[in-house]
Amino acid sequence: MIGVGPILRNQFIVYYSKYQLDGGAGLKVANIILALFVFTAAAVPAQDQLLDSKLRDLLHGELSGEIAKDHVIQITRHSRIQGSRQFRDSGKYVLGELLKSGFAQTEAYVESFKSDGIIHYQTWQSPSGFDMDWAELRMLEPFEERIVGYPEVAMSLITYSNPGNVTAELVFVGSGTTDADYAGKDVKGKIVLATGYGGIVHRLAVLKYGAKAVVCYLDDERAQQYPDMLAYTGMWPKTDELNKVTFGFNVTNRQGVKLRRLIESGKKVIVKAEAKGIGLEPYFMDVIVARIRGSEKPDEEIVFSAHLDHPKESANDNASGSAALLNIAETLQRLIDSGRMARPKRSLRFIWIPEWYGTMAYIDKHPELKGKDLGGGFLANLNMDMVGENLEILHSKLILTRSPDSTPSVLNDVIENMARMVDSMEIRTPRGSLSAMNYRITPYSGGSDHMMFIDREIPAVMFSHDPDYTHHTSEDTPDKVDPVELERSEILATGAALFLANLSDKDAGALVYLTLANSQGRLGQGFGKAHGLLVNGTVSGGSTADMFAEAENLLSQIHRREHKTISTILHFNDGSDAVRAVESARAELNRQYHSLLSLLRKNAKSMGYQKAEFSLAPDKRIPVRLTRGPLDFGLPESKLAARDLDWYQQPGNRLSGSEKFEMVNFVDGNLSVSEIRNALSAEFGPISLERVARYFDDLVKVGVIAWKSAK
Repeated sequence: MIGVGPILRNQFIVYYSKYQLDGGAGLKVANIILALFVFTAAAVPAQDQLLDSKLRDLLHGELSGEIAKDHVIQITRHSRIQGSRQFRDSGKYVLGELLKSGFAQTEAYVESFKSDGIIHYQTWQSPSGFDMDWAELRMLEPFEERIVGYPEVAMSLITYSNPGNVTAELVFVGSGTTDADYAGKDVKGKIVLATGYGGIVHRLAVLKYGAKAVVCYLDDERAQQYPDMLAYTGMWPKTDELNKVTFGFNVTNRQGVKLRRLIESGKKVIVKAEAKGIGLEPYFMDVIVARIRGSEKPDEEIVFSAHLDHPKESANDNASGSAALLNIAETLQRLIDSGRMARPKRSLRFIWIPEWYGTMAYIDKHPELKGKDLGGGFLANLNMDMVGENLEILHSKLILTRSPDSTPSVLNDVIENMARMVDSMEIRTPRGSLSAMNYRITPYSGGSDHMMFIDREIPAVMFSHDPDYTHHTSEDTPDKVDPVELERSEILATGAALFLANLSDKDAGALVYLTLANSQGRLGQGFGKAHGLLVNGTVSGGSTADMFAEAENLLSQIHRREHKTISTILHFNDGSDAVRAVESARAELNRQYHSLLSLLRKNAKSMGYQKAEFSLAPDKRIPVRLTRGPLDFGLPESKLAARDLDWYQQPGNRLSGSEKFEMVNFVDGNLSVSEIRNALSAEFGPISLERVARYFDDLVKVGVIAWKSAK
């Protein structure tokens, strides 16, 4: 098997290099791990790639990065804000192309959801509808100059602005995002210049301090390097703010600095800000859906997703993902209709969505959208978000983000194998770059619609690129989209989906061996981390017993995750041969776990650790969920009384967005607060029980979590 032997040997080298410094005990650890790795490598048969070479070559020949790039150009003609009329126009383009490729109207269609800033989908407030025709910012004094205009530069108008016409003095307030920025400054009736995010500045400057409008510009290192780009910002008004919103502009760093210097030189700067159109309005969020029905198990589905929204042009983010998805769907439909490819055994669903908000509305309408562990038939999600970046221009990498510990899946291993396959292929297009493939497999992180599926226990992998200086700016234009990178992403995602949708008995056996080898490698890495905790000493505020307990917990949680990962192969093939192979693989993983656990305990004792026991008594309360879908990102803080917010202002009390997301994902009606804390600590590093318990207490206060009643 390509990669198994080298991977295990490389891991051994890391462990040997690290632990030989610890003397005899460390060397003993390394020797035992080497023996385990050699056994694993010998037990696994050779297997270069999972995907059949004929199917690989068919996808290479038929999927087209050039056609996808053309789709990018067409999509970027629209300013596609969630809930806007132009989003609907871009959706009509996608639907029209699907129908032209052979989808029947019953297989490709639009589902619309009310979007007025009032209606909620679970905990998510819908965005208001939004439509504007024209806007302009012009300086009148100390000299006349046109600064920026819409729709000439679509991102120049802060999205979710209302129409207005104001001529007033411009006042600089720094970032404009805190009350301190307005101390000693009279902004009432004036227009505010700030460096902060448009919606936050507007909420303070206009709604709290009485300004008429806002002008914002980027002033970070990125903007100083690219002074003529401007940022995409939005008002994102809360329901009680809808009737109070005015308007605002985004300008470039060069323009913002020029205006600021005029003000700071003592000159009176007068600007005229004008915007025409409907502004905020009740409207709809459209979700475009296409479905290729499976031949054997149509009720089991693999779902592709891409968010279609963002202002014009927003090419990589995310016309690229939407275009790649469109090319995948139309290509597969034509191959099936022509008889060149068999219909997949399981169904494939494609959805183009308004990011987060539209996905939440769609999930709210479709309670059947859930994974196997919740009794549903959705097996995996492939989320395409920024998949076509020109690596030679942007110097970025393809990032393949794994499904998290709360939703372990063999999908992660299949994606990694497909990435190696694509990396070995010579993919070129007439107008594409000459870049070499450059990708990374990374732990879970949020930031896109894969989160929505993971919450429903549907394993999901996000395709994206990073770093990208053009992200959410006027520089995100089609010239930076590469047909070669689009095609690579398409082949990778389509190959993974078809392999899993059609998983045969033979392929299931190969997948078991691949996953076992990877799981054993990850468990071995976990042992290294656990041993490192012992070497590094105590946790902050804890005892040596706490650290020993953290080390054991880390190894135990990784074993749980990998045991479940191997088991998920049966979601795709539960034949008797697959069942036996999975049982054998799990037994082998269990043997490795118990050997490593025993070794960890022996090593801990030799280092002076006496017991593995957390100093705090376990919190045995069991939380249960009262909503579906991820919680609104502002919860619980946005719904708490002021007196309850003080705790969150203290250093070290907040959880990161990914930690909060996973904390809720682990809520299954069976795990206690302490058990959830243990899972989070293994995934992200030690987290105090007090922090997790406080978050749960506050989620109960705001009504999205309840405590399970004792029977």
